[in-house]
Amino acid sequence: MHEKKSLQIADLRKAFLTGELSARELIDRVLARSAHWYDPALWITRTNHPDLRHRASDLDAAAAADPDFIKRSVLFGIPFAVKDNIDVAGMPTTAACPAFAYTLSETAPVVRLLLSAGAVLVGKTNLDQFATGLVGTRSPYGVPRNPFDARYIPGGSSSGSAVAVATGLVSFALGTDTAGSGRVPAAFNNIVGLKPTRGLLSTRGVVPACRSLDCVSVFAVSAHDAGAVLDAAAWFDLHDPLAREASSAEIAELWSEAPIWRAAFGRSRLLW
Repeated sequence: MHEKKSLQIADLRKAFLTGELSARELIDRVLARSAHWYDPALWITRTNHPDLRHRASDLDAAAAADPDFIKRSVLFGIPFAVKDNIDVAGMPTTAACPAFAYTLSETAPVVRLLLSAGAVLVGKTNLDQFATGLVGTRSPYGVPRNPFDARYIPGGSSSGSAVAVATGLVSFALGTDTAGSGRVPAAFNNIVGLKPTRGLLSTRGVVPACRSLDCVSVFAVSAHDAGAVLDAAAWFDLHDPLAREASSAEIAELWSEAPIWRAAFGRSRLLW
């Protein structure tokens, strides 16, 4: 089964809440779709299939035990990807440089918040090496395929993250943006690229390109989806020296709730 069905967050939320879809069924659909999209340069590291299915089954079990679990877990079952210059425990961080690769036991806070909200990590994506480039072709792992025409570049540096969203392999993906690395590939792949206000999302656990300018960015199919991810990931990180205090009462309330997400789904605050 690899039919093209929407992976937009609002559509999936409705299906989960009405019982039309389970997290395990969605992951099986994602895996089937991935098998029919041949692009060996898109991913650098994939979560293995048994672990993906185990994660989804655990979410379904929690939902069966608690009728309000899906409502509280605002990204319940939502598949996502992470640019491979962002740390995930137990998975190598390469920044597209095999000689640089390392593996930590700690996940970057921005990823941890998304996992706490119920999202399912499918894997880590290719990029212009050390996130320095805007074309998406500067990686020893190859060039991710532009979904519209393989003759075209995917844009960079967050090439793999943008392509993963544009091809419907994940609902959203994290990238980084220092000088356009999140916005350029979004434009080249006809999706939304959100560059948040600097310091709104923690950059701890991110390999720096230029630490004073780096932002974690969000790729999604719609502005609403990007806003939902931003809501779930926003947190004033006291251990991030470049984090900024909340500039409004609404965001201050959001940050006070982190790292455990409690806000109702749909309170999207789009900040560019």
